[in-house]
Amino acid sequence: MRGKRSKQYRKLMEQFSMTFGFREPYQILVDAEMVKDANKCTMDLTARLQSTVHGKVKPLITQCEIRKLYADKDQPGGNAAIELAKTFERRRCGHHPDEYPKPLETIECLRSVVDPKGTGENKHRYVVASQNLDVRRMLRGVRGVPLIYIKRSVMILEPMADQSVQIREREEKRKFRAELKKMTGKRKRETKDEGDEGDHSDSDDEDGERSKATQAPTTEKKPKKHRGAKGANPLSVKKKKTQKPPKKDTNKKPEDKKPEAVSDAPAKRKRRRKTKSENATGPGASEPAATAPSNAREES
Repeated sequence: MRGKRSKQYRKLMEQFSMTFGFREPYQILVDAEMVKDANKCTMDLTARLQSTVHGKVKPLITQCEIRKLYADKDQPGGNAAIELAKTFERRRCGHHPDEYPKPLETIECLRSVVDPKGTGENKHRYVVASQNLDVRRMLRGVRGVPLIYIKRSVMILEPMADQSVQIREREEKRKFRAELKKMTGKRKRETKDEGDEGDHSDSDDEDGERSKATQAPTTEKKPKKHRGAKGANPLSVKKKKTQKPPKKDTNKKPEDKKPEAVSDAPAKRKRRRKTKSENATGPGASEPAATAPSNAREES
């Protein structure tokens, strides 16, 4: 089976499962013509049915259909078809040989099994594998019946009938509405719980009834808070630059240094030493003896 077709069949069976409640193993009703055609094609019918519905299967055959195979056992391949049908589970259709000497037609037998009360509903969730076109046309009118047939040694699963599609769409809408109701119900409960949080302490009666003031819905609107002018956005304002201490300039001359603070104590007198030129030009320079005592004082 090709990948695209296999994917379609898997999706189709999932839709049947979600809408009509099909479960594994799928009960597949097989008619006599399907058994014969599978035997002619040397097809493993059970394995091909499993690959078509993508799940475990439980093949069934009615009493009328097995009687048809026994009636055609003299034809070529009749015995092999009977042996294949014996591996399937027998489905009692209620058409006993005593009451019905000849087996009923396939369309009548399968209708009595799939829809016994004529309600148009596949109550027991059968999958029907039939080569009869009239049978498939009749079962399309019954809601929720997957149909399988063989065409050129290829097993085909028919798409969902129109009535089944309508039920599936209706069911999806119902689930969607139910989900919406659940969501709205949860929101209403949350709002009620939030409003009732502070009301439990106001019960003054013995029975715990709330006062009328709390029960009455408040229709007054809350006054709006007048807020002042908004300031500047702190993210858009530039940060203030921190003033860094001035760096010491090592290239400055010693003259540029600030003068030291003057103390209150009297400064010491510094004696100035006279040079030879000043001694020669000053008064009494002609007297050499006068310089001697001055030099002696300085040395002392």
